[in-house]
Amino acid sequence: MRKVIGIGETVFDIIFKASQPIGAFPGGSTFNCLISLGRCGLDTTMISEAGNDRVGKMTIDFLKQNGVRTDYVNVFSESKSPISLAFLDEKNDADYLFYKDHPHDQLDFSFPDIQPDDIVIFGSYYSINPVIRPQVAGLLEHARLHGAIIYYDVNFRPVHKDEVMRITPNLLENLEYADIVRGSIEDFKVLYNMNDAYKVYQSEISFYCKKFVYTQGSAPVKLFAENGFQKQYPIENSTPVSTIGAGDNFNAGLLYGLIRYGITRDMLQQGLSEDQWDLVIACAQRFSAESCKSLFNYVSTEFGAKMKAELA
Repeated sequence: MRKVIGIGETVFDIIFKASQPIGAFPGGSTFNCLISLGRCGLDTTMISEAGNDRVGKMTIDFLKQNGVRTDYVNVFSESKSPISLAFLDEKNDADYLFYKDHPHDQLDFSFPDIQPDDIVIFGSYYSINPVIRPQVAGLLEHARLHGAIIYYDVNFRPVHKDEVMRITPNLLENLEYADIVRGSIEDFKVLYNMNDAYKVYQSEISFYCKKFVYTQGSAPVKLFAENGFQKQYPIENSTPVSTIGAGDNFNAGLLYGLIRYGITRDMLQQGLSEDQWDLVIACAQRFSAESCKSLFNYVSTEFGAKMKAELA
């Protein structure tokens, strides 16, 4: 079976509505994606770090319970688990505060087994953090040399807007490594003060990576690929319970689609047909919509079991 390997942070999300806490569970962008894929029966591995505390143990246990391998999750004796506060507005979109008390970012891992057409997903500030950049770049180089599909979720938060110039070299290197780039309208407003998908693709993405998926909340998903291909995919109208995991589960669905429909790295490099893109984006939207039906940051176990059956 093809594997999905993710690298990213773990955080403990506490969710507020009308100034009152209404839920608390482990999260993190790559983490949420892998939990959903683990629930769908895929072979998943998380590379990360967790605090040496009760929350860290809960996080690692949660990964294991959902079928995600934790051999590459570091626990440092002096570290506490990061906390995220998510405040839902009247549309159930979230605004965030992050609290981190790691005295050292010192990701330490050997490379996991990566075979041709496995998928490596990475992104967020974690992927461009200068302190752990050598380890992240080393994994990406290892993945590329071993023929994996590399998927980059930009996911650049406003809290880091003052660091744009400092992290730009790492961001550009990430774009070069990627076979597919996914970013949101919010990401590129913060990074480039741009909210036109075509302009973002032409001026900032296409030179480095030809395949670009641009999401914008309830507005249509926009896809750009080689040879001038572009297409819009409308979003089904619904009232979300929470949109916190929407982007992460869009990623999960897209990766599920690549595996379900047998799309290899060679096929990506040659260019997918419109029908192939339609199938993959439909999976992405399906996962994203499912995650918005609850407070949790991942698809339900029932949905996962259904997706697992469809893979068989």
